[in-house]
Amino acid sequence: MTKTKTYGLAIVLITSLFFFWGFIHNLDPILIKHLRSAFSLTHFQASLVDSAVFIAYFVLAIPAGIIMKRFGYKVGIVVGLLLFALGCFLFIPAANTMSYAFFLGALFVLSCGLTILETAANPYITVLGDPAKATQRLNFAQSFNGLAAFVAPIVGGYVILADEPKSAGEIADMTEQARLAYIQAETALVKGPYLVLGLIILLVAVLFIVTKLPEIQEEEDAVASKGFFGAFRHKNVSWAVVAQFFYVGAQVYVLSFLLVFAEDALQMHGQDAKYYAGAAGLAFMIGRFVGSFFMKFIQPYKLLMLYSVFAVLLCVLVIYGEGIVTLYALVGIAFFMSIMFPTIFAMGLEGTGADTKSASSLIIMSIVGGAIIPPLASKVTDFSGNVHLSYYVPLFCFIVVLFFAWRNKSVAVLPESVSSTRNEL
Repeated sequence: MTKTKTYGLAIVLITSLFFFWGFIHNLDPILIKHLRSAFSLTHFQASLVDSAVFIAYFVLAIPAGIIMKRFGYKVGIVVGLLLFALGCFLFIPAANTMSYAFFLGALFVLSCGLTILETAANPYITVLGDPAKATQRLNFAQSFNGLAAFVAPIVGGYVILADEPKSAGEIADMTEQARLAYIQAETALVKGPYLVLGLIILLVAVLFIVTKLPEIQEEEDAVASKGFFGAFRHKNVSWAVVAQFFYVGAQVYVLSFLLVFAEDALQMHGQDAKYYAGAAGLAFMIGRFVGSFFMKFIQPYKLLMLYSVFAVLLCVLVIYGEGIVTLYALVGIAFFMSIMFPTIFAMGLEGTGADTKSASSLIIMSIVGGAIIPPLASKVTDFSGNVHLSYYVPLFCFIVVLFFAWRNKSVAVLPESVSSTRNEL
């Protein structure tokens, strides 16, 4: 009885982290549009926001795994939360100095915290309870990431995009003094939201410090590989690293550049486009819950294949379609992306035993795809002058996910019922 209650509290606290990092990640589309306008950035320069965020996953994933192996999940979570808060606070001097490079640095520090949090929370939620329910438990927690994807663009759009930014031409026509004053005013808009978020994250860190959490021990009879890269002895880990690299890259580009697509392809103002970003977040959240439900009837790898096929088809519509239907297609892609990360992650960890923490670090490292794929797709836009053509890049990424699901069907975990998950939680 006590153990069940302890696990329930731990799952609630860990699930809250999925919302917080989902919220900060889904402020990035607002931030990209805002900084792109304030600093008159090209598509490629604006994509460096994503690079600053996701390069941290490559740099910090192994150190995060070492922290967990040596000190446990709780310490890793607290360290991650403190770095998360610090990165939020660094937005204040970044805005004061009006330095795009400083903003990128603040995002990197913030994302170092997120790396540690994700490296700890994703495997932790899978081992808190019945192993047969791991995939759906992770999908359930990730659904709150989807909730954040719906809330963040609306809140961020209201606070940060309160006024429509000036065009590059309007800024170029300004005097130097007026231009600097405009940049100062625009960058100052981000200080309040990130200060409030940083304070909230500090409070959450304190809550984790004072709360006793169960530390899960690996199976006593399990034999761990030597070194982190030894986890690659599990073939599903290797495949998951590749699939997660391409999936995250596609997700980041589709969601982060939705507002930019609306502006460039449809000449839509940010105040209007933010609702489509919110709709994409809502679709993402609904897709998670729907996916979790259908795992009662469909094996995870089959559902992953089905979602991947629809994502590919919608990418084709974005590339060759015209008008508002292409924006609806992007919202649809958000729905079908929803289960990909947690399902790839859970399939990658299946059967890793004592290598779970190492495997988690390696899969989290592959999130660096979010730093590489968006600049690549942005270069397609800059070179071709056609934002539609850039979606050939996520199309290819979803084909990789489809192949992963087919190639690793033999290691797919068994589907579980939603009612069982509710009882578990």
